Amino acid sequence: MPVHTLRSVSVPGVPEQLRFDELDTPLRDTTFVVVDLETTGARPGEDAITEIGAVKIRGGEVIAEMATLVDPGRSIPPHIVEITGITTAMVIDAPRIERVLPAFLEFARGAVLVAHNAPFDTGFLKAAASATDTPWPKFTVLCTVKLARRVLSRDEAPSVKLSSLARLFDVGTTPTHRALDDARATVDVLHALIARVGNQGVHSLTELVDYLPDVSSHQRAKRSLASHLPHAPGVYLFRGPSDEVLYVGTATDLRRRVRNYFTGSETRGRMKEMVALTTRIDHVECAHALEAGVRELRLLAAHTPPYNRRSKYPKRGWWITLTAEAFPRLSVVRTPAADSLGPFRSRSTAVDVADVLAEYCILRTCTSRIPKGREHGPQCPPRELGRCPASVHDRMTEDAYRPGPELFRQFLRGLDDAPLHRMRARVEELAAGELFENAARLRDRTAEVVLALRRMQRLAALTALDQLVAARPAVTGGWEFAVIRSGRLASAGCARRGIHPMPVVDALVLTAETVVPDATPLRGASPEEAGLLARWLDQEDTRIVSASAGWCEPRTGRRILVRVVRTRASGQRVDTGRRDPTTRAEFRRPPLRLAIMINAIVLIHAEAHRIPETAQAVADIEGVDKVYSCAGDVDLIAIVRVRDHAKIAEVVTEGINKVDGVSRTATHIAFQSYSSADVEAGFSIGE
Repeated sequence: MPVHTLRSVSVPGVPEQLRFDELDTPLRDTTFVVVDLETTGARPGEDAITEIGAVKIRGGEVIAEMATLVDPGRSIPPHIVEITGITTAMVIDAPRIERVLPAFLEFARGAVLVAHNAPFDTGFLKAAASATDTPWPKFTVLCTVKLARRVLSRDEAPSVKLSSLARLFDVGTTPTHRALDDARATVDVLHALIARVGNQGVHSLTELVDYLPDVSSHQRAKRSLASHLPHAPGVYLFRGPSDEVLYVGTATDLRRRVRNYFTGSETRGRMKEMVALTTRIDHVECAHALEAGVRELRLLAAHTPPYNRRSKYPKRGWWITLTAEAFPRLSVVRTPAADSLGPFRSRSTAVDVADVLAEYCILRTCTSRIPKGREHGPQCPPRELGRCPASVHDRMTEDAYRPGPELFRQFLRGLDDAPLHRMRARVEELAAGELFENAARLRDRTAEVVLALRRMQRLAALTALDQLVAARPAVTGGWEFAVIRSGRLASAGCARRGIHPMPVVDALVLTAETVVPDATPLRGASPEEAGLLARWLDQEDTRIVSASAGWCEPRTGRRILVRVVRTRASGQRVDTGRRDPTTRAEFRRPPLRLAIMINAIVLIHAEAHRIPETAQAVADIEGVDKVYSCAGDVDLIAIVRVRDHAKIAEVVTEGINKVDGVSRTATHIAFQSYSSADVEAGFSIGE
């Protein structure tokens, strides 16, 4: 039976010559359809197609040809007749484009579309498809103009017009400005260009597409470092001249992903610099993507690679904890204690949350140490001046003070949500008194409290389980398994299709890593690893195989699991990953006035194979309101909404830019908006 546990895999560093069967689709097995059009002008959508010529080739041989005149539905301008020789009389009995286009698309189905100056030809074809309500397939398109400019020097080819290239390569067909003749000439030019790049190590379609951007020969020559990598999920480590780890990443297909670093698809300057320093590449083959993600987090923490930006310092979070003294107060520390809330990415956020909790749990904020047996109050400034919440009473003994710390503990455990009700009441009181800025400020801090508590209770519920075994259907059939102990991945494996899964589960449990938890809120687990496991478990098709105890979250805590929109009370409900429609928290709109918000739109270029997890990681950053995925020049668009310009820089540079999978960003605009919706400050907690 196949059993896969967390273990290290050593790999040789000796490069070897790549074989064709190790690559993506070889060029000799790729079907190309070379197309050329004649038109009534140069404007797609306004001008029309008059002739289509196409040649289908594979392995250097012509498989089929297609040529037809097309009735453009209008007269052909005299200057076009002079160029092409196609007159209005020649096309008057020809079929219309709505009859020709489906035939061409069927002819080209499954092939790579090639054209000389491809944007011109594909532009007209797409416009025709749009005009006739014909779906346009997602073709891979190759432009011989771009390829020629990439392969040939200016001295060798001052011009890359089809007629000039036909003369340069002495092709068998002379271009005549007729569609089929020009398509045949383009076929010969394509073959000549492919022969040139073949001498530079380009043998597959993927390599040919990646070859078009400018890539140094030194960068391309290092592809052999990836020759030993398997087509399997796992983690890869780029190592430098002193065998130091330069970069750590994950992939569902190790060889395909790593080879991309040595092609034109890698445009990040830092990564090109890293590739130049690389001397060998190690890898750890994993059972599935979850194990690869966990392995990546652990290796990042162990090696702190200089070219990684995210997750290198998992212990650098900030925690709010009660001090160990007669009159405990809240302190912001790096190391959590048993009763702590966190982690927070920034100390300033943790301090703001601590101040709010101290005020509504009636905890002192004065920092003087009060010996056991003494009273709080005599030297504490009045609450109105020093903001020490406990100074509401002139003097407090230890017994009188004790309910405050106990309320904080019960609040963390989800046993008492009285502080949130107090915050809500205060927000409504401020709004009713038309103190709108104060109301909005308290609303936002309350949102931070809710988010932090939700995050910790969610992860604490998982880490409280000594053992949890879960399964997900594998994409290729069979099952993916994870054995989780105290919030850590202890073992991972797969049962292939047709293999009984339970013996595999039993073997994984027997060989799983031993985990010794501690007394901290997450029992010593890394918040990032526990969060990764929780997201995997929250997916719709994940199933629990067995658990050491019931997996549950606090009942009272369930009532505040909401998507808190920090600057706009939208009334939307959150999908918490647990299907419980009976409890909720939602914002409502008191009649408030004007406030100012600073907005930014951040355009994000991300690694294509990691867009979903990159989007989720960006969405989790403080200050990010929404994240949209899109098709176009950018992969993701993040909407950032904060209260000052300095915070925008912090969110983008210290947050979004450090998310693994983000290649580059551009803060496109930053503006102030004035809207009554921006200051909706109240919310209610549903029963």
